[in-house]
Amino acid sequence: MAETIKIALVDDHALFRNGLRGLIDGKQGCRVVAEASDGAEFLENNEAMSADVVFMDIAMPTLSGDKATAMALERNPSLKVICLSMFGDENYYSRMVEAGAKGFLLKDSSIEEVFAAIQAVINDEEYICNAVMKALSGAMRRNEEIEILSERERDVLLGMCP
Repeated sequence: MAETIKIALVDDHALFRNGLRGLIDGKQGCRVVAEASDGAEFLENNEAMSADVVFMDIAMPTLSGDKATAMALERNPSLKVICLSMFGDENYYSRMVEAGAKGFLLKDSSIEEVFAAIQAVINDEEYICNAVMKALSGAMRRNEEIEILSERERDVLLGMCP
């Protein structure tokens, strides 16, 4: 039997965390082991810091998701962070990628996409939800300069887009 994937949820909205917990917990080999309402609370929670996968909101009070992600990965480089955001623009994406996130989902993503992101990051792959991928690739196709993305990020994005 495969080992259970330990999940931590970090979001300042309790209702959102509770809903996501209900959708994930006990399904497809996943178990929610910790929750936090902001980045500072997450960093103080040893159980959350020992999770395999962390769903991290970016816009939170006290300590933002990008800063919490960078600090958490300094302490535990094996964490796999997936950003959950209401915002899919390249600024949010870039901030989380630079912090070390391996995945990016919008909060209106399907549960199938959530599980696809979990599997991707567990397998040491990166995952960008379809909506963000379309927005980023659309900007690149229109020859808009996305200055926020590094040259390597642009190469990866172009390689992933048909």
